[in-house]
Amino acid sequence: MENLTRTQIILLVLLVSFVTSLATGIVTVTLVNQAPQPITHTLGKVIEKTIERVVPGESQPVSVQPPVVISPEEAIVKIVQNVSSAVVSVVASKDIPVIEKYYINPFGDDPLFQIPQYRQKGTEKKDVSSGTGFFVSSDGLIVTNKHVVEDTAAEYTVIMNDGRKINAKVLARDPFQDIAILKVEGEKFNFISLGNSDQLKIGQSVVAIGNALGEFQNTVSVGIISGLNRNITATGGLSGPEYLQGLIQTDAAINSGNSGGPLINLSGQAIGINTAMAQGAENIGFALPINIAKRDIEDAKQYGQIKYPYLGIRYQAVTSAIKDQKKLSFDYGLFLVKGSNREPAVAKDSPAEKAGLKEGDIIMEYNGTKILNTSIFVSLLSKSRVGDKVGLKIWRDSKEMEIQIILEERPGNL
Repeated sequence: MENLTRTQIILLVLLVSFVTSLATGIVTVTLVNQAPQPITHTLGKVIEKTIERVVPGESQPVSVQPPVVISPEEAIVKIVQNVSSAVVSVVASKDIPVIEKYYINPFGDDPLFQIPQYRQKGTEKKDVSSGTGFFVSSDGLIVTNKHVVEDTAAEYTVIMNDGRKINAKVLARDPFQDIAILKVEGEKFNFISLGNSDQLKIGQSVVAIGNALGEFQNTVSVGIISGLNRNITATGGLSGPEYLQGLIQTDAAINSGNSGGPLINLSGQAIGINTAMAQGAENIGFALPINIAKRDIEDAKQYGQIKYPYLGIRYQAVTSAIKDQKKLSFDYGLFLVKGSNREPAVAKDSPAEKAGLKEGDIIMEYNGTKILNTSIFVSLLSKSRVGDKVGLKIWRDSKEMEIQIILEERPGNL
Protein backbone atom coordinates (compact mmCIF):
# COMPACT_ATOMS: atom_id res chain seq x y z
CA MET A 1 0.00 0.00 0.00
CA GLU A 2 2.88 2.39 0.82
CA ASN A 3 4.31 1.97 -2.70
CA LEU A 4 0.98 2.82 -4.42
CA THR A 5 0.80 6.17 -6.12
CA ARG A 6 -2.05 8.57 -5.55
CA THR A 7 -3.54 7.72 -8.95
CA GLN A 8 -3.48 3.98 -8.23
CA ILE A 9 -5.24 4.49 -4.91
CA ILE A 10 -8.05 6.45 -6.60
CA LEU A 11 -8.49 3.75 -9.25
CA LEU A 12 -8.61 1.05 -6.57
CA VAL A 13 -11.36 2.88 -4.65
CA LEU A 14 -13.41 3.31 -7.82
CA LEU A 15 -13.07 -0.40 -8.65
CA VAL A 16 -14.20 -1.48 -5.16
CA SER A 17 -17.18 0.89 -5.34
CA PHE A 18 -18.23 -0.52 -8.74
CA VAL A 19 -18.02 -4.15 -7.59
CA THR A 20 -20.01 -3.34 -4.45
CA SER A 21 -22.76 -1.55 -6.43
CA LEU A 22 -22.97 -4.43 -8.91
CA ALA A 23 -23.34 -7.01 -6.12
CA THR A 24 -26.01 -4.92 -4.38
CA GLY A 25 -28.02 -4.60 -7.61
CA ILE A 26 -27.93 -8.36 -8.25
CA VAL A 27 -29.13 -9.12 -4.71
CA THR A 28 -31.90 -6.54 -4.95
CA VAL A 29 -33.25 -7.92 -8.25
CA THR A 30 -33.17 -11.46 -6.85
CA LEU A 31 -35.17 -10.46 -3.75
CA VAL A 32 -37.75 -8.57 -5.82
CA ASN A 33 -38.29 -11.60 -8.13
CA GLN A 34 -38.72 -13.91 -5.15
CA ALA A 35 -41.21 -11.67 -3.37
CA PRO A 36 -44.83 -12.95 -3.21
CA GLN A 37 -47.26 -11.61 -5.77
CA PRO A 38 -49.92 -9.18 -4.53
CA ILE A 39 -53.05 -10.94 -3.36
CA THR A 40 -55.71 -10.38 -6.00
CA HIS A 41 -58.60 -12.09 -4.30
CA THR A 42 -59.95 -13.05 -0.91
CA LEU A 43 -62.35 -15.84 0.13
CA GLY A 44 -65.85 -15.11 -1.12
CA LYS A 45 -64.80 -12.17 -3.34
CA VAL A 46 -62.90 -12.03 -6.60
CA ILE A 47 -61.25 -8.89 -7.96
CA GLU A 48 -61.34 -8.83 -11.74
CA LYS A 49 -58.19 -7.77 -13.59
CA THR A 50 -57.83 -6.57 -17.15
CA ILE A 51 -55.09 -8.41 -18.95
CA GLU A 52 -53.36 -6.64 -21.80
CA ARG A 53 -51.86 -8.49 -24.69
CA VAL A 54 -50.48 -7.21 -27.94
CA VAL A 55 -51.96 -8.66 -31.09
CA PRO A 56 -49.57 -8.76 -34.05
CA GLY A 57 -50.48 -6.13 -36.59
CA GLU A 58 -52.41 -4.02 -34.08
CA SER A 59 -51.04 -0.90 -32.48
CA GLN A 60 -53.33 -0.93 -29.43
CA PRO A 61 -53.37 -3.58 -26.67
CA VAL A 62 -56.51 -5.75 -26.50
CA SER A 63 -58.24 -6.21 -23.14
CA VAL A 64 -59.07 -9.84 -22.29
CA GLN A 65 -61.55 -10.45 -19.48
CA PRO A 66 -61.06 -13.69 -17.54
CA PRO A 67 -64.10 -15.81 -16.59
CA VAL A 68 -66.19 -14.17 -13.86
CA VAL A 69 -66.12 -16.16 -10.64
CA ILE A 70 -68.85 -15.65 -8.07
CA SER A 71 -69.11 -16.74 -4.45
CA PRO A 72 -71.48 -19.51 -3.28
CA GLU A 73 -73.67 -16.86 -1.65
CA GLU A 74 -73.99 -14.96 -4.90
CA ALA A 75 -74.77 -18.20 -6.76
CA ILE A 76 -77.59 -19.04 -4.34
CA VAL A 77 -79.07 -15.55 -4.58
CA LYS A 78 -79.02 -15.79 -8.38
CA ILE A 79 -80.64 -19.23 -8.34
CA VAL A 80 -83.44 -18.03 -6.07
CA GLN A 81 -84.03 -15.01 -8.29
CA ASN A 82 -84.23 -17.23 -11.37
CA VAL A 83 -86.51 -19.97 -10.05
CA SER A 84 -88.75 -18.36 -7.42
CA SER A 85 -91.46 -17.53 -9.95
CA ALA A 86 -91.55 -21.22 -10.97
CA VAL A 87 -92.39 -22.37 -7.41
CA VAL A 88 -96.06 -22.23 -6.39
CA SER A 89 -98.24 -22.93 -3.39
CA VAL A 90 -100.80 -25.69 -3.96
CA VAL A 91 -103.99 -25.13 -1.94
CA ALA A 92 -106.84 -27.63 -1.51
CA SER A 93 -110.34 -26.29 -0.83
CA LYS A 94 -113.62 -28.06 -0.10
CA ASP A 95 -117.23 -27.26 0.67
CA ILE A 96 -117.35 -27.53 4.46
CA PRO A 97 -120.69 -27.79 6.32
CA VAL A 98 -121.62 -24.69 8.31
CA ILE A 99 -122.78 -25.85 11.74
CA GLU A 100 -125.33 -23.77 13.62
CA LYS A 101 -125.80 -23.98 17.36
CA TYR A 102 -129.33 -23.62 18.82
CA TYR A 103 -131.17 -24.51 22.02
CA ILE A 104 -134.28 -26.46 22.87
CA ASN A 105 -136.31 -26.62 26.08
CA PRO A 106 -137.99 -29.98 26.67
CA PHE A 107 -140.02 -28.41 29.50
CA GLY A 108 -141.72 -25.67 27.62
CA ASP A 109 -140.69 -22.08 28.12
CA ASP A 110 -138.70 -22.53 31.32
CA PRO A 111 -135.47 -20.55 30.69
CA LEU A 112 -133.55 -22.66 33.22
CA PHE A 113 -133.65 -25.68 30.95
CA GLN A 114 -131.86 -24.92 27.68
CA ILE A 115 -130.19 -27.86 25.90
CA PRO A 116 -127.74 -27.02 23.08
CA GLN A 117 -128.28 -28.69 19.72
CA TYR A 118 -126.39 -28.49 16.41
CA ARG A 119 -127.57 -28.53 12.81
CA GLN A 120 -126.09 -27.88 9.38
CA LYS A 121 -126.87 -24.56 7.81
CA GLY A 122 -125.52 -24.81 4.30
CA THR A 123 -121.86 -25.07 3.29
CA GLU A 124 -118.96 -22.73 2.63
CA LYS A 125 -115.78 -23.28 0.68
CA LYS A 126 -112.66 -23.32 2.87
CA ASP A 127 -108.98 -24.05 2.37
CA VAL A 128 -108.27 -27.39 4.04
CA SER A 129 -104.60 -28.04 3.23
CA SER A 130 -101.64 -26.64 1.34
CA GLY A 131 -98.29 -27.70 -0.04
CA THR A 132 -95.83 -26.72 -2.74
CA GLY A 133 -95.25 -27.51 -6.41
CA PHE A 134 -93.06 -26.27 -9.24
CA PHE A 135 -93.40 -25.80 -12.99
CA VAL A 136 -91.47 -28.26 -15.16
CA SER A 137 -92.65 -26.92 -18.53
CA SER A 138 -93.61 -23.55 -19.97
CA ASP A 139 -97.12 -24.78 -20.86
CA GLY A 140 -98.24 -25.30 -17.26
CA LEU A 141 -97.15 -28.76 -16.06
CA ILE A 142 -96.50 -28.78 -12.30
CA VAL A 143 -94.88 -31.50 -10.17
CA THR A 144 -95.82 -31.99 -6.52
CA ASN A 145 -96.24 -34.78 -3.97
CA LYS A 146 -99.20 -37.11 -4.27
CA HIS A 147 -100.09 -36.59 -0.62
CA VAL A 148 -100.51 -32.84 -1.32
CA VAL A 149 -103.36 -33.53 -3.77
CA GLU A 150 -104.63 -36.95 -2.70
CA ASP A 151 -108.12 -35.75 -1.68
CA THR A 152 -110.14 -36.48 -4.82
CA ALA A 153 -113.13 -34.52 -3.49
CA ALA A 154 -111.15 -31.28 -3.17
CA GLU A 155 -110.53 -28.51 -5.68
CA TYR A 156 -106.97 -27.27 -6.17
CA THR A 157 -105.59 -23.81 -6.76
CA VAL A 158 -102.00 -22.72 -7.29
CA ILE A 159 -100.85 -19.39 -5.91
CA MET A 160 -98.11 -17.82 -7.99
CA ASN A 161 -95.16 -15.95 -6.56
CA ASP A 162 -96.80 -12.66 -7.64
CA GLY A 163 -100.04 -13.52 -5.80
CA ARG A 164 -102.11 -14.68 -8.78
CA LYS A 165 -104.44 -17.63 -8.18
CA ILE A 166 -104.98 -20.18 -10.96
CA ASN A 167 -107.23 -23.23 -10.91
CA ALA A 168 -105.29 -26.48 -11.31
CA LYS A 169 -106.31 -29.89 -12.61
CA VAL A 170 -104.76 -33.07 -11.24
CA LEU A 171 -103.60 -34.91 -14.37
CA ALA A 172 -102.23 -37.96 -12.62
CA ARG A 173 -101.31 -39.47 -9.27
CA ASP A 174 -98.52 -42.04 -9.29
CA PRO A 175 -99.90 -45.23 -7.71
CA PHE A 176 -96.54 -46.29 -6.28
CA GLN A 177 -94.55 -43.08 -5.72
CA ASP A 178 -95.41 -39.93 -3.79
CA ILE A 179 -95.64 -37.94 -7.03
CA ALA A 180 -98.49 -36.13 -8.76
CA ILE A 181 -98.69 -34.03 -11.93
CA LEU A 182 -100.91 -30.93 -12.15
CA LYS A 183 -101.85 -28.77 -15.13
CA VAL A 184 -102.84 -25.12 -15.25
CA GLU A 185 -104.07 -23.25 -18.29
CA GLY A 186 -101.66 -20.75 -19.81
CA GLU A 187 -98.28 -20.54 -21.44
CA LYS A 188 -94.84 -19.01 -21.09
CA PHE A 189 -94.58 -19.98 -17.44
CA ASN A 190 -91.11 -19.87 -15.93
CA PHE A 191 -90.03 -23.44 -15.17
CA ILE A 192 -87.16 -25.27 -13.52
CA SER A 193 -85.01 -27.57 -15.64
CA LEU A 194 -84.39 -31.08 -14.34
CA GLY A 195 -80.97 -32.35 -13.31
CA ASN A 196 -79.65 -35.91 -13.01
CA SER A 197 -80.19 -37.32 -9.53
CA ASP A 198 -78.08 -40.38 -10.35
CA GLN A 199 -74.95 -38.18 -10.25
CA LEU A 200 -75.46 -36.67 -6.80
CA LYS A 201 -72.64 -36.66 -4.25
CA ILE A 202 -72.82 -36.53 -0.46
CA GLY A 203 -71.73 -33.08 0.67
CA GLN A 204 -73.07 -31.34 -2.43
CA SER A 205 -74.77 -27.98 -1.73
CA VAL A 206 -78.53 -27.75 -2.31
CA VAL A 207 -81.34 -25.21 -1.98
CA ALA A 208 -84.91 -26.04 -0.87
CA ILE A 209 -87.84 -23.74 -1.67
CA GLY A 210 -91.38 -24.18 -0.41
CA ASN A 211 -94.53 -22.90 1.28
CA ALA A 212 -93.24 -23.38 4.84
CA LEU A 213 -95.94 -24.24 7.40
CA GLY A 214 -98.53 -23.47 4.72
CA GLU A 215 -98.08 -19.79 5.53
CA PHE A 216 -94.67 -18.48 4.45
CA GLN A 217 -94.63 -18.74 0.66
CA ASN A 218 -91.35 -19.42 -1.19
CA THR A 219 -89.27 -19.87 1.95
CA VAL A 220 -85.65 -20.62 1.03
CA SER A 221 -83.32 -22.87 3.01
CA VAL A 222 -79.80 -23.97 2.18
CA GLY A 223 -77.89 -27.12 3.10
CA ILE A 224 -76.05 -30.11 1.74
CA ILE A 225 -76.88 -33.64 0.68
CA SER A 226 -76.40 -35.61 3.89
CA GLY A 227 -77.12 -39.08 2.53
CA LEU A 228 -78.40 -41.05 -0.45
CA ASN A 229 -80.63 -44.09 -0.97
CA ARG A 230 -82.50 -43.68 2.30
CA ASN A 231 -85.61 -45.78 2.94
CA ILE A 232 -88.33 -44.42 5.25
CA THR A 233 -91.96 -44.91 6.21
CA ALA A 234 -93.79 -41.60 5.79
CA THR A 235 -96.97 -40.86 7.73
CA GLY A 236 -99.53 -38.07 7.69
CA GLY A 237 -101.27 -38.75 4.37
CA LEU A 238 -104.98 -39.55 4.03
CA SER A 239 -104.10 -43.01 2.72
CA GLY A 240 -101.95 -43.88 5.74
CA PRO A 241 -98.25 -44.74 6.03
CA GLU A 242 -96.25 -45.00 2.82
CA TYR A 243 -92.92 -46.80 2.35
CA LEU A 244 -90.53 -44.69 0.30
CA GLN A 245 -87.23 -45.95 -1.12
CA GLY A 246 -84.04 -44.42 -2.50
CA LEU A 247 -84.57 -40.96 -1.01
CA ILE A 248 -82.12 -38.06 -0.82
CA GLN A 249 -81.38 -36.95 2.74
CA THR A 250 -80.60 -33.27 3.29
CA ASP A 251 -80.04 -30.89 6.19
CA ALA A 252 -81.76 -28.05 4.30
CA ALA A 253 -84.87 -27.26 6.34
CA ILE A 254 -87.97 -29.04 4.99
CA ASN A 255 -90.97 -27.98 7.07
CA SER A 256 -94.65 -28.81 6.93
CA GLY A 257 -95.96 -27.20 3.74
CA ASN A 258 -92.67 -27.64 1.88
CA SER A 259 -93.85 -30.98 0.51
CA GLY A 260 -93.77 -31.00 -3.28
CA GLY A 261 -91.24 -28.18 -3.59
CA PRO A 262 -87.96 -28.44 -5.49
CA LEU A 263 -84.56 -29.41 -4.11
CA ILE A 264 -82.14 -27.52 -6.35
CA ASN A 265 -78.42 -27.85 -7.09
CA LEU A 266 -76.07 -24.91 -7.60
CA SER A 267 -76.64 -25.13 -11.35
CA GLY A 268 -80.27 -24.14 -10.75
CA GLN A 269 -81.64 -27.60 -11.66
CA ALA A 270 -84.24 -29.55 -9.70
CA ILE A 271 -82.62 -32.75 -8.48
CA GLY A 272 -85.31 -33.76 -6.00
CA ILE A 273 -88.89 -33.26 -4.76
CA ASN A 274 -89.06 -32.35 -1.07
CA THR A 275 -91.20 -35.02 0.54
CA ALA A 276 -90.78 -35.64 4.27
CA MET A 277 -89.03 -34.60 7.46
CA ALA A 278 -87.94 -36.65 10.44
CA GLN A 279 -90.10 -35.99 13.50
CA GLY A 280 -88.25 -35.29 16.73
CA ALA A 281 -85.00 -34.49 14.91
CA GLU A 282 -83.29 -31.41 13.55
CA ASN A 283 -82.11 -30.86 10.00
CA ILE A 284 -83.14 -34.27 8.67
CA GLY A 285 -85.31 -33.99 5.59
CA PHE A 286 -85.94 -36.24 2.60
CA ALA A 287 -86.57 -35.70 -1.10
CA LEU A 288 -87.56 -38.02 -3.93
CA PRO A 289 -84.87 -38.17 -6.64
CA ILE A 290 -86.02 -36.23 -9.68
CA ASN A 291 -85.14 -39.08 -12.05
CA ILE A 292 -88.06 -41.05 -10.59
CA ALA A 293 -90.42 -38.26 -11.62
CA LYS A 294 -89.10 -37.90 -15.18
CA ARG A 295 -91.06 -40.91 -16.44
CA ASP A 296 -94.25 -39.54 -14.82
CA ILE A 297 -93.70 -36.15 -16.46
CA GLU A 298 -93.18 -37.70 -19.90
CA ASP A 299 -96.26 -39.90 -19.47
CA ALA A 300 -98.34 -36.88 -18.44
CA LYS A 301 -97.15 -34.97 -21.53
CA GLN A 302 -97.78 -37.88 -23.89
CA TYR A 303 -100.83 -39.61 -22.42
CA GLY A 304 -102.30 -37.13 -19.94
CA GLN A 305 -101.87 -39.80 -17.26
CA ILE A 306 -99.21 -41.96 -15.62
CA LYS A 307 -98.79 -45.45 -17.07
CA TYR A 308 -96.88 -47.79 -14.82
CA PRO A 309 -94.75 -50.53 -16.45
CA TYR A 310 -95.45 -54.14 -15.57
CA LEU A 311 -93.60 -57.45 -15.85
CA GLY A 312 -96.05 -59.82 -14.20
CA ILE A 313 -93.81 -61.82 -11.86
CA ARG A 314 -93.73 -62.92 -8.22
CA TYR A 315 -90.31 -63.23 -6.70
CA GLN A 316 -88.08 -63.25 -3.67
CA ALA A 317 -84.51 -62.04 -3.37
CA VAL A 318 -81.80 -64.67 -3.69
CA THR A 319 -80.43 -65.37 -0.21
CA SER A 320 -77.48 -67.41 1.00
CA ALA A 321 -79.92 -70.25 1.74
CA ILE A 322 -81.24 -70.19 -1.85
CA LYS A 323 -77.68 -69.98 -3.13
CA ASP A 324 -76.73 -73.13 -1.20
CA GLN A 325 -79.93 -74.94 -2.12
CA LYS A 326 -79.58 -74.24 -5.83
CA LYS A 327 -75.79 -74.60 -5.76
CA LEU A 328 -75.39 -71.15 -7.30
CA SER A 329 -72.10 -69.35 -7.84
CA PHE A 330 -73.76 -65.98 -7.08
CA ASP A 331 -75.90 -64.58 -4.27
CA TYR A 332 -78.00 -61.90 -5.96
CA GLY A 333 -81.04 -61.70 -8.25
CA LEU A 334 -84.77 -62.41 -8.13
CA PHE A 335 -85.98 -66.00 -7.69
CA LEU A 336 -89.38 -66.49 -9.38
CA VAL A 337 -91.71 -68.35 -6.99
CA LYS A 338 -95.42 -68.92 -6.38
CA GLY A 339 -97.29 -66.49 -4.12
CA SER A 340 -98.31 -67.23 -0.54
CA ASN A 341 -101.72 -68.42 -1.78
CA ARG A 342 -100.21 -70.47 -4.58
CA GLU A 343 -100.60 -67.70 -7.16
CA PRO A 344 -98.46 -68.41 -10.23
CA ALA A 345 -94.89 -67.11 -10.29
CA VAL A 346 -95.50 -65.74 -13.80
CA ALA A 347 -98.89 -64.12 -14.41
CA LYS A 348 -100.97 -65.38 -17.31
CA ASP A 349 -100.76 -63.23 -20.49
CA SER A 350 -98.22 -60.97 -18.81
CA PRO A 351 -95.12 -59.56 -20.55
CA ALA A 352 -93.04 -62.07 -18.55
CA GLU A 353 -95.06 -65.03 -19.85
CA LYS A 354 -94.93 -63.72 -23.41
CA ALA A 355 -91.14 -63.44 -23.15
CA GLY A 356 -90.84 -67.03 -21.89
CA LEU A 357 -90.02 -66.55 -18.19
CA LYS A 358 -90.83 -69.54 -15.98
CA GLU A 359 -91.18 -70.41 -12.32
CA GLY A 360 -87.74 -71.19 -10.90
CA ASP A 361 -85.91 -68.74 -13.16
CA ILE A 362 -83.56 -66.28 -11.49
CA ILE A 363 -83.39 -62.77 -12.97
CA MET A 364 -79.76 -61.70 -12.54
CA GLU A 365 -79.61 -58.43 -14.48
CA TYR A 366 -82.00 -55.78 -15.80
CA ASN A 367 -80.62 -53.94 -18.84
CA GLY A 368 -77.08 -54.82 -17.79
CA THR A 369 -77.47 -53.80 -14.12
CA LYS A 370 -77.04 -56.51 -11.49
CA ILE A 371 -80.06 -56.88 -9.23
CA LEU A 372 -78.25 -56.90 -5.90
CA ASN A 373 -81.49 -56.38 -3.96
CA THR A 374 -85.20 -55.83 -4.58
CA SER A 375 -84.87 -52.04 -4.15
CA ILE A 376 -82.60 -51.88 -7.21
CA PHE A 377 -85.14 -53.80 -9.27
CA VAL A 378 -88.04 -51.58 -8.14
CA SER A 379 -85.99 -48.47 -8.97
CA LEU A 380 -85.02 -49.76 -12.42
CA LEU A 381 -88.59 -50.72 -13.26
CA SER A 382 -89.97 -47.39 -12.02
CA LYS A 383 -87.64 -45.48 -14.35
CA SER A 384 -88.77 -47.52 -17.37
CA ARG A 385 -91.75 -46.65 -19.50
CA VAL A 386 -94.58 -48.67 -21.00
CA GLY A 387 -93.45 -49.99 -24.38
CA ASP A 388 -89.75 -50.09 -23.48
CA LYS A 389 -87.82 -53.19 -24.56
CA VAL A 390 -85.52 -54.33 -21.77
CA GLY A 391 -82.94 -57.07 -21.64
CA LEU A 392 -82.94 -59.60 -18.80
CA LYS A 393 -80.13 -61.95 -17.94
CA ILE A 394 -81.59 -65.04 -16.28
CA TRP A 395 -80.31 -68.26 -14.75
CA ARG A 396 -82.10 -71.43 -15.82
CA ASP A 397 -80.97 -75.06 -15.68
CA SER A 398 -77.46 -74.12 -14.50
CA LYS A 399 -76.75 -71.70 -17.33
CA GLU A 400 -77.22 -68.06 -18.21
CA MET A 401 -79.73 -66.88 -20.81
CA GLU A 402 -80.59 -63.52 -22.36
CA ILE A 403 -84.26 -62.60 -22.79
CA GLN A 404 -85.83 -59.50 -24.35
CA ILE A 405 -89.11 -58.33 -22.85
CA ILE A 406 -91.49 -55.50 -23.82
CA LEU A 407 -93.03 -53.74 -20.83
CA GLU A 408 -96.81 -53.30 -20.75
CA GLU A 409 -99.07 -51.10 -18.66
CA ARG A 410 -99.88 -52.43 -15.22
CA PRO A 411 -103.48 -53.72 -15.12
CA GLY A 412 -105.90 -51.58 -13.17
CA ASN A 413 -106.92 -54.45 -10.88
CA LEU A 414 -103.40 -54.87 -9.45
